[in-house]
Amino acid sequence: MRVQVDLDRCEANGLCVLAAPEVFDLDDNDQLQYDPEPGEELILDVEDAARSCPVQAIALTRTAADGGEVPS
Repeated sequence: MRVQVDLDRCEANGLCVLAAPEVFDLDDNDQLQYDPEPGEELILDVEDAARSCPVQAIALTRTAADGGEVPS
């Protein structure tokens, strides 16, 4: 799985951080930091984070290891 965040769209609401703190974090300047390739064991949390984003700034794609590059 690959995570992409449109940082221009992100409003730093932090809901993704609550849903998947292992993947998303807000730094001291409220800039989103994230792991673009989290482990598969985190897929449910990352999907929850993407759904919870009020501005839909988070996109997920499957990687070749998952069976090809296709949007989630």
